Amino acid sequence: MASLHDCSDGAQLLTGMRLARAAIGRGELVVIPTDTVYGIAADAFSPAGVKRLLEAKGRTAPPPVLIPGIATLDALAERVPDEVRALVDRFWPGGLTIIVPARPFLDWDLGETNGTVALRMPKNRIALELLSETGPLAVSSANLTGQPPATTAEDAQRMLGDSVEVYLDDGPAGADYTPGDRDPASTIVDATRFTRGSGKLRIVRYGVIPDEEILDVVGADACE
Repeated sequence: MASLHDCSDGAQLLTGMRLARAAIGRGELVVIPTDTVYGIAADAFSPAGVKRLLEAKGRTAPPPVLIPGIATLDALAERVPDEVRALVDRFWPGGLTIIVPARPFLDWDLGETNGTVALRMPKNRIALELLSETGPLAVSSANLTGQPPATTAEDAQRMLGDSVEVYLDDGPAGADYTPGDRDPASTIVDATRFTRGSGKLRIVRYGVIPDEEILDVVGADACE
């Protein structure tokens, strides 16, 4: 049966983090807070865990991967050009996801990625602490496909129920971003063609980081 832990309470935080680490280690699912929306997480290197994640959401698209820092970006990405590094220096930790070519030797199965991976370092203390202990986590928004993103742990639990073993509740998500008409999830920038020297950066999801802030970092000539 799923358990929900209030991370504002010290005792519940310790228990919730211990159970979350154990669940991730067994290939089970955990719902975690991020700075944008709540996410459903599995060990990125556990094919069974990733399969459970996709089944719980009712989707087939490969999930993004949350990481604890820029050192992990360098470990997972085949190449990180200066423009991409400038973006992560500006917006990480935070609401920017970067799609880059993955190192070919990585022993994982995220689905049909065509040799790429979508990476983000979230700006949330609970998520970062868990990531520092588990390593990279495959994470997708903690909602059923077609339903609104979960901005609270309770929202996620109503949709996902016992398909998730542990829910970590850190209060409402998205407080760092100005409310508006934008998608409350992260902004996704595809850097795969740019990284391989055959194209430009492309914004493929318009999220919490406005387009003009992306262009301010890399310049209009670097983006489609």
